[in-house]
Amino acid sequence: MEISSEDNNLMEKVLPPVEQESDVELETKVKKYLRGEGANLETLKDKKLKTQLASREKLYGKSAKAAAKIEKWLLPAEAGYLETEGLEKTWRVKQTDIANEVDILSSRNQYDIVLPDFGPYKLDFTASGRHMLAGGRKGHLALLDMMNMSLIKEIQVRETVRDVAFLHNEQFFAAAQKKYAYIYGRDGTELHCLKERGPVARLRFLKNHFLLASVNKSGQLHYQDVTHGGMVASIRTGKGRTDVMEVNPYNGVVALGHSGGTVTMWKPTSQAPLVQMQCHPGPVSSVAFHPNGHLMATSGKERKIKIWDLRKFEEVQTIHSFHAKTLSFSQKGLLAAGTGSFVQILGDSSGGSSHNYSRYMNHSMVKGYQIEKLMFRPYEDVIGIGHSMGWSSILIPGSGEPNFDSWVANPFETSKQRREKEVHSLLDKLPPETIMLDPSKIGAMRPSRRKEKPSRGEIEAEKEVAIEAAKSTELKNKTKGRNKPSKRTKKKKEMVENAKRTFPEQEHNTALKKRRIGEDAAAELPSSLKRFARKN
Repeated sequence: MEISSEDNNLMEKVLPPVEQESDVELETKVKKYLRGEGANLETLKDKKLKTQLASREKLYGKSAKAAAKIEKWLLPAEAGYLETEGLEKTWRVKQTDIANEVDILSSRNQYDIVLPDFGPYKLDFTASGRHMLAGGRKGHLALLDMMNMSLIKEIQVRETVRDVAFLHNEQFFAAAQKKYAYIYGRDGTELHCLKERGPVARLRFLKNHFLLASVNKSGQLHYQDVTHGGMVASIRTGKGRTDVMEVNPYNGVVALGHSGGTVTMWKPTSQAPLVQMQCHPGPVSSVAFHPNGHLMATSGKERKIKIWDLRKFEEVQTIHSFHAKTLSFSQKGLLAAGTGSFVQILGDSSGGSSHNYSRYMNHSMVKGYQIEKLMFRPYEDVIGIGHSMGWSSILIPGSGEPNFDSWVANPFETSKQRREKEVHSLLDKLPPETIMLDPSKIGAMRPSRRKEKPSRGEIEAEKEVAIEAAKSTELKNKTKGRNKPSKRTKKKKEMVENAKRTFPEQEHNTALKKRRIGEDAAAELPSSLKRFARKN
C-alpha cells in the first residue's frame, strides 16, 4: 500500500493539538540555532559548488534540529526572573514575599546561621554547588552538604583563618591560617603544611591546571601544583600588600587589586604582569569576573563600581553606588555587591548586548552585621553571605543556571562517579604554559616573523644618520696627555668607521663577488672546457 504526499499532508493536519504545539515549539528552537539565512543555490552556475553548498546547508539544518531537540528534552528547566507589573519595582520585593511564593525545597535555602564568637566568615562552594566551606576568622572551619542541609565536619584550628578554598572536589580544601597555608581532608585531617608561601592573605584554586594560587602579606604570588606538590612559580608583584585576588574562569589568569588603584593580571610563566590597568584613583576593594571571562567588575573606595570589557580593556559602565567591599558574578551574569549590612544585586537590563547594569534586588540584613564575603551558589538561585555574625543565604531568582551538565558538575554524583571524574580531570590537566590572555591562540599557526629587506636607499639614509650622530657626539674630557686634538680626531674617525661597519653593502658586494669568481674560474679553465663556462 502506497501513501501519497497529499495523504501525508492530511495526516500532519489531523495531528493532536498538543503535538502540533510541540512541533511549533521545536521549529522556533530550530530557528534559534540556524546559522543565519541559507545560501541562494539557484543563482549558482557551478554544479560542483552547488552540490557542496547544498550538502553543507543540509548538515547545518540537521545540527540545528539536534540542538533544538536537546534543548527541548534534556534542558527542560528555564531560568526565571522577578517580573513586576505597572509601577512596581523588582528591588522593592523582599525576601519574605519571595518565601511565601516559592516551593518548600526552595524556601529551605533561606536561612541565617548565627555564630558570633567565630566570625567574620569566608565562604566557598564546589563547582556543582552541593558542598559549602565556611571559615571563621577565629579558627572555625565547617564543611556542609547543602543538598541535605547537614554538617559533614567542623574543626577548630585555634588560630586566625584569613581565607578558605576547595581544591578539585569536596574531598580536599585549603585554609590560609596565621603563619602558613594548610590542606585538609574531608574528615578534617591535616594533610599538608605549605610553609614556602609564608603568611597567606588570599587563596584561589585553578581547577583546569590543578594549581593552588596564593598571595601573601608581602605581595608575593605563588603557584603550587597540588598533584605533585612542587612550586611552579614564585613572583614578586612589587605592588605591596594586597587582599584582593580573583581568577578569570575563561583563561586561568590571576587578577590582583592594589592600593594604588591598579589591577594587574598574572600567569605563572611570566615574572612581569600581562596587563596593568589603572581602574580607580584610590585602593581597589574587590574584583570579580563574569563566567564568560570577557567582563570584569571592580570596586574602589571612591564609592564606584566599574564594569570593564577585557577584550578591548575599556571601561563599559560606571555605577555610582556605595563602597562595595565584596563583588560576585552569578552563572547568569547577575552582579552582587555588599557593604556593611546591605546587599545589592545588579542585573543586565540590555540582555548582554550593551552591558547596562541596573538595580535588580536589595537586601538589608540585621543592623550590626558586617558583610565579609558574597558568593553565588552554582545551579541554584541562591547567594551565600559570610558576615561578622555567621553566614546567611537568601533567594535571588534568575541567578543560577537551571540545567546542569553531569559531565561538568553533577550535584548528585556517587563516589564511583567522583573517582572516575577525578581520574579524567587528572588526564585532562592543562600545563601552566597554557594560561594566557587569549586561550584561542593555542593550536593556531604562529604568523611568520620574516622582516622585509630594506631597500638600498633606506640603508643609505640610515647610514648617513648614524655617521652624523657619530660625528656630533661630544667626547668627554680625559686626563692630562689623553685629551690632545690628534687623539680626539682619531677617536672620532674610529666612531665613524664603527658606524659604517654596521651597514655593510651586502647585495652589491655579493653580486660583485659572484661576478669576479665567475670571471676568475673561466680564466683558470683549460681551453677544452672554456666553451662550457657561463657567459655574462
